[in-house]
Amino acid sequence: MYVATQYGISGSTAREIAASVERGVADGALGPGAALPPVRRLADDLGVSPGTVATAYKELRRRGIVVTRGRGGTVVAAVPAVASRRPPKVPEGLRDLAGGHPDPRLLPTLVPPSRLSPGARSHRSTPRLGRLEHVVREWLRPDGVPVEHVTFAHGALDLIGRLLSVELWPGDAVAMEDPGYHHLLDLVTALGLRSVPVAVDDEGMRADALRTALRAGARAVVCSPRGQNPYGGCFSPARRAELLDVLRDEPDVLVVENDHTSAVADVPLRSLASGGLTRWVHVRTVSKFLGADLRWAAAACDATTLARHDGRLLLTSGWVSHLLQETVHGLMTDEGTRALVSRARETYALRRTALLRELAGRGIAAHGVSGMNVWVPVADESAVVNGLRSYGWWVAAGARFRISSGPGVRISVAGLEPADALRLASDFAAVLGESEATYGG
Repeated sequence: MYVATQYGISGSTAREIAASVERGVADGALGPGAALPPVRRLADDLGVSPGTVATAYKELRRRGIVVTRGRGGTVVAAVPAVASRRPPKVPEGLRDLAGGHPDPRLLPTLVPPSRLSPGARSHRSTPRLGRLEHVVREWLRPDGVPVEHVTFAHGALDLIGRLLSVELWPGDAVAMEDPGYHHLLDLVTALGLRSVPVAVDDEGMRADALRTALRAGARAVVCSPRGQNPYGGCFSPARRAELLDVLRDEPDVLVVENDHTSAVADVPLRSLASGGLTRWVHVRTVSKFLGADLRWAAAACDATTLARHDGRLLLTSGWVSHLLQETVHGLMTDEGTRALVSRARETYALRRTALLRELAGRGIAAHGVSGMNVWVPVADESAVVNGLRSYGWWVAAGARFRISSGPGVRISVAGLEPADALRLASDFAAVLGESEATYGG
């Protein structure tokens, strides 16, 4: 049954028809996967030409609201650009291991700077505090990241979204990790771009899969050098070299390296940024170790990327709040905060390896060589999520993170004590046994 009988698409022009469909998606009346009427049928219903409906559908596809599946017709996108996927609300009484948040006990207390921004002045002429630029360079340089050109943004997603919107046109392809960070996948769709899946393993993005994506026309690559979310992969020296061999043959491709765990990563950075690429940007945020409410990111990049990013920033928000920059500078130069970050890095590594050890002891394969998450491949995501719910655990179904990779669940370990890991692994094994008995494996 087509949605015309369930939701009244209206309009006499292509713009009005597209707007009507968008309202239905935004309001939830047209859910992901809902089929739209065939062009001719809707044209007859509305008394317009088939060309008018076809133009409306084309606009909706361009904006990432619908997709066309050949003979399957036109359907609402799995992640429509008018409504980014939000995680399900954690049911009352369950232990939340789905959110991916740092342990609040390992975050510093946020105190606004005592030196407030003086009265009116042109922040646009000096968008970055010089002393914070210095701290950023000292932060990046030991890892081999070139620091000649640095800039700031309102978080990694803000910076990546700005760059992709400047560099690419709607319909262009972006090589994305699969499984990968769901907010980045949503962002690409919202910009009207296409995600081309690139498989990952314990060493991060696979070079053969990246080569295939680039041959398919990807004009940008977004990857994580360590702490890959949700799989936990980390570039090895060999993998870094393989990826650089692929990327050097594509000098016009923008390489975005998202080092989101940075200061709390317990593995070394093997950055692509130092590999002699033409177009690149290395992004770091502080949300995992200073606090999620600090919407600030630092980036090092080539000169062209700097000019394009900062040019667009100048025309939108103009600059990153100097009050925010002062707060970040104060925390990053505070010895007590540095000691707390060091303790957080050791704690997260201990908690992650404890869960991996307990799962392995029960014959459960899992991935998480770095970062704050563990990825467990499963046959039936819903059965595992619901099964663990009955034991008091709330984990993330892998569907939010996947493009074409196999099913799994993501477990955030930042707040999971080793003693809790033992109980979770035992419950996980029990759920898998129950799932096998119910669904036949």
